[in-house]
Amino acid sequence: MSVFSLDASDGNPVTKETVEQLCLKLGVTIEEKEKEDYRRLLAVFHDASEQLMAMDDYVPKVDHDRFPRENIHFPEQPGNSHGAWAWKCSIVDKQAKGGKLSGKTFALKDNVAVKDVPMLLGTNFIKGYVPDCDATVTTRILEAGGHILGKAVCENLCHSATSHSSGTGIVENPFAKGYSAGGSSSGSGVLVALGEVDGAVGADQGGSIRVPAANCGIVGLKPTFGLVPYTGSGSNEPTNDHLGPMTRTVLENAVFLEAIAGNDNIDDRSFAAPHPSKIPKYSLVGTLPEEKPLKGKRFAVIIESLSTPALDQRVIKTFRTAVSKYIELGAIVEEVSIPLHAKGAAIWTGISKVGGFLAKTSGSFGRRGHQMLGLNGLFHEMGQENWDEAYASTKNIYLNGLYAVKQFPLLLAKATNLSRQLRDAYDAALEIYDILLTPTLPYVATSHAASDATPLEQIAKQIGLTANTAPFNQSGHPVLALPIGMLEVLEGPGVKDGVKLPISMQVIGKWWDEMAVYEASFAWERANNWRDM
Repeated sequence: MSVFSLDASDGNPVTKETVEQLCLKLGVTIEEKEKEDYRRLLAVFHDASEQLMAMDDYVPKVDHDRFPRENIHFPEQPGNSHGAWAWKCSIVDKQAKGGKLSGKTFALKDNVAVKDVPMLLGTNFIKGYVPDCDATVTTRILEAGGHILGKAVCENLCHSATSHSSGTGIVENPFAKGYSAGGSSSGSGVLVALGEVDGAVGADQGGSIRVPAANCGIVGLKPTFGLVPYTGSGSNEPTNDHLGPMTRTVLENAVFLEAIAGNDNIDDRSFAAPHPSKIPKYSLVGTLPEEKPLKGKRFAVIIESLSTPALDQRVIKTFRTAVSKYIELGAIVEEVSIPLHAKGAAIWTGISKVGGFLAKTSGSFGRRGHQMLGLNGLFHEMGQENWDEAYASTKNIYLNGLYAVKQFPLLLAKATNLSRQLRDAYDAALEIYDILLTPTLPYVATSHAASDATPLEQIAKQIGLTANTAPFNQSGHPVLALPIGMLEVLEGPGVKDGVKLPISMQVIGKWWDEMAVYEASFAWERANNWRDM
């Protein structure tokens, strides 16, 4: 280490007692004769830290003249029929000259920053945050001619895969009120499904794009890790953070990805991604031939994905029927065993619980990128008032994470290594096959938890839900959730009426090969009417 001074400022607060208290927390002692030396070293560090904190922050600039924020307001009923809008506004590029997204409307999951528009993060755990920057994806939508209409409800701190946890209230399934829209990008999925926007940005840390896409009957892509920059977006754990497009059709999804993908030279997640000018023309998927468009392609069902906890046998039947349609499209379809897939959710848990806890308590470290200091500051220090407002899953993350830090201090490191093993296992299969396939979710959307539900009752609504989605957050592969059919609900208010809700399939490709994922998905979508299956 380097020390640039040994002289502390007048009034410096560091004393020998300060050093002694730090040693007490570390469980160590320092010899009496050395305490003054370490006091002086700590004192000059204190001075240097104060000087840094007094400097102006360095924040990505927003062009207010080109992208003015207009009509910012909280959405009142009846204009928010399904509880999916978190905040509304109107932002367009005043210098627009066409663009990939010209004439299209968009919403952003409410963990994605829009300067001067409140970010609720679906929670009362922290309050009052208004971003001072735009996320990279916000700017790219506007530069491509898109019209941003507002923020879509995010489940509580992105900690729920069902849609009853947000501080603004329940988000209703677009097919049947009383049922989950999926989370945590619940509002994004609903607004797209209802046609209130043409597309929405979702964030996926364990399935949070694909779960609501599945429950809402839309197309949701979790891109290759880093393909879409995460700059200006609230993070749970940096190695499983993904932003991606949510749309009604595969072709719309491909066009949307073209507009928002590519390295932004800020977020280190994106550093391996191509420059935006080098992004493939995913929209060319629309030119696939009608006759046997997938001839010569090899697809494989991951066997272990068909035996996840709580898997409804009707889902397997619907999934296998959907997969069989690929044969008609010219593809060879087989099965492949990837034993580690069955451990994928556990590997993800080791990362998300421990890493998520550390990110909230000690702050994200070891990263290059932009830190939203105003947001970070609201998490430090957490008090009883924050805790009392926390959702059950948030409390569980804090308890699990702190316990692991004390009892399993190498858990995060071990899970990190196993994440790479998981990626290698999928890569080995993808050396043989062009595409891997799994059901997205194990069962049809559940009814909402009761307003007075206990913590276990709240979490029980999502047991096993992300067993097939979470592993790919740790492996980083591109995965698209595609609607493939409808099934009757098994419980809740719609049972007597025979209410049906969507079922979905995951289409998984090689790193950076979103084009193959889109081709497989577009060909299936064009040839089949999933609502009748």
